Amino acid sequence: MMECRNTKAWDEDFIYGRSKGMKKTWMKAAVCGLLAGGALFGGVFPSEAADIRILPVDHAKFWAGVRFDFDVEVSNAKNLQNVDVKVNGVPADKFFGKPVVTKDLGNGVTSYRIDDVDFSKAGKIAVTVNAKDSLGTSSAGAGYEVVQEKAQKRAKNVILFVGDGMSLQAREVARILSKGMTNGKYNDLLAMEKLEHNAVITTSGYDSLVTDSANSASAYATGHKSVVNAMGVYEDSTKDPFDDPKVENISEILKRTRGMSIGVITQAESTDATPAAMIGHTRRRANQDFLAKSYLDNYHRPDVIMGGGSSRYLPKSVPGSKRKDNDNIIQDFKDLGYTFVSTSKEMKAAPSDKPLLGLFHTGTMNVYIDREMLKNPKVLKGFDDQPNLMDMTKKSLDILSKNPNGFFAMIEGASIDKQLHVMDWQRAAYDTIEFDKSIEYAEKWAKEHGDNTLIIVLADHAHGISISGTYHERDGRKGTEAVRVYANSIFPTFKDADHDGFPDNPDPDVTLAIQYANHPEYYENYHFMKTPTPPALAVKQTKEEAVQNGDKVEYHQVSSASSKANPARIHPGNPVELMPANTPKDDPQECHSADDILLNAGGPGSEYFHGTMDNTEVFFGMLRALGIDGNKNKK
Repeated sequence: MMECRNTKAWDEDFIYGRSKGMKKTWMKAAVCGLLAGGALFGGVFPSEAADIRILPVDHAKFWAGVRFDFDVEVSNAKNLQNVDVKVNGVPADKFFGKPVVTKDLGNGVTSYRIDDVDFSKAGKIAVTVNAKDSLGTSSAGAGYEVVQEKAQKRAKNVILFVGDGMSLQAREVARILSKGMTNGKYNDLLAMEKLEHNAVITTSGYDSLVTDSANSASAYATGHKSVVNAMGVYEDSTKDPFDDPKVENISEILKRTRGMSIGVITQAESTDATPAAMIGHTRRRANQDFLAKSYLDNYHRPDVIMGGGSSRYLPKSVPGSKRKDNDNIIQDFKDLGYTFVSTSKEMKAAPSDKPLLGLFHTGTMNVYIDREMLKNPKVLKGFDDQPNLMDMTKKSLDILSKNPNGFFAMIEGASIDKQLHVMDWQRAAYDTIEFDKSIEYAEKWAKEHGDNTLIIVLADHAHGISISGTYHERDGRKGTEAVRVYANSIFPTFKDADHDGFPDNPDPDVTLAIQYANHPEYYENYHFMKTPTPPALAVKQTKEEAVQNGDKVEYHQVSSASSKANPARIHPGNPVELMPANTPKDDPQECHSADDILLNAGGPGSEYFHGTMDNTEVFFGMLRALGIDGNKNKK
């Protein structure tokens, strides 16, 4: 019987074997994989078998010439003797033209790594690994696809609009509020919905069904899957969040190959997951002080950065700073010739021939309703001159378009997600409308500037919200009994007297009945909260646990996290309706869903997007539209 512990079975075993004259190798890989799983002959193998992990992972797709770190990790080996790594049948060091760095990671894992390599030509790639120890030989394989394409009509610029958490239902809510209906027909569509091409996008990472914004935005920026909380890397086995194998992202590729300008515009902290994924590399998205400093690195430094999060740039000696050092990142940008602004007035007055750093809040910027309509000083906390996303879009395009080589801009409607997390659909809806108004401006700008800009609009992931009907108390009913479904779901009464697309009152007498599929324990009141109010409160619980220690019983204090419904959301005069949690009780917020999301696209190269596509395909659609030669200007 052939020796093959812990060998992986492939879907493409025979395809790759035939294409490279390695049919026997892949047949062995497939049979060994089945044997290892006990699928043939009732095979049982030792649990001590060495494990092999290949990074990038099986089924990864590459753009020809784009850089990445190649890593093979071997763990659970008994007296590891030899590791043989081949790429298309050639030893990895000879294939890549660089030596393999072998390292004992100190955690029972040995790494075989070659950094900063690429596949220069389109085609299929087969990686095989054999690890020999005192128990025998373990084998594993990975298959890659390398592509390089050009759209029939090339784009000069790309604008990627990301409505964070903007599920299909979030779009629909915004359309109802902003456009209204007549006899069951919408009076108009959102600007994003008028783009000529669309696709359904799947969102999972390679580690989990439900993703987060770092992982999903990283798929757009790199064309590679990652894991929750990671961006621009494949997760290795170490605890260090900065040593994971990197993949070159779109900002780095476009600056390297074509000298294009880069912009990241958001209403979140500018180092939050989505903007940072366009630039940074880390296993932990929470490393925002590191990300702020990394933005200074020339090979991916954005020409325009706008958003909140000044606390990540200020030295720790300044009150409100969240840095762990005294680096003054704002001053560092100024020293590089950037204009720094902190208010809407300053932003509008900033010159368009210089790079721009705009930080308008220490944390996340306030949402449209609070910033533009209610203007409650207790909510704004002194940040009473924050720009809207439309003006941020206008200023960014003014600056970025000065580059004759073109630009890439990622513009995020960040608080759609953040408001759905706290189950505030009204604030999420107004921010979705604001996001759509920014898209409308960009569409008009593109037509006026040569019609050579690819515009893509999508979410990074979804939220489980649904419109079950409408809600009103006209007949005296309240609470659940006032939710109107089917024939009773009369149309909502949102009014827009000045026709600016934003309803004058977020809480009319007939409003929408919005339900949530995944939520903590909370009080449902169906009414708009004039002051932002989270649905649940985090609770730290401590209890004693008895532990046997020899002949003695010792008692230890054990802490655990939980959450409880926030009583501030109880509406006066309405029934108290406590909704039990349907997600783990340690999370006080509504959470993401695995639902597919919708993409809309227009301009040169937008024909690439159709049908149902993986989220990594967005990256390849952008590089295809731009006609990028990934082999250009390689170091």
